[in-house]
Amino acid sequence: MVAASFVRGLRYDSIGALIGAALLLGILNAFLRPVLLILSAPLILLTLGFFILVVNGLMLWIVPGIIAGFHVDRFSSAFFGALVISIVSWILSAFFRGSDGRVHVLTHHTQIKRVRGRVLEPGER
Repeated sequence: MVAASFVRGLRYDSIGALIGAALLLGILNAFLRPVLLILSAPLILLTLGFFILVVNGLMLWIVPGIIAGFHVDRFSSAFFGALVISIVSWILSAFFRGSDGRVHVLTHHTQIKRVRGRVLEPGER
């Protein structure tokens, strides 16, 4: 939603399409992006990492072909949209990462309490 409001050429018809696009982008980033990064490693090294932004733009550019109601007009819109998404993700991760670099779940519970008991099997009373 943030990227669509900042980048001209990124549009969505409904919140459902936006959520579907976000889920698909997450799936693509989890499974397809690592493969593309390995295959494009020489270009990434040659461009000192700039080509990673192109790969991120490609991931966003693929989404409208699968999700109806989400639109990316041209590759430059996908590129700058992916850049905005990366910046927002980087800012948000600063709030949830600990000093050790790992993401920590924020809760109000100070400790987990163990409960004693036994598991009843079906038919047992």
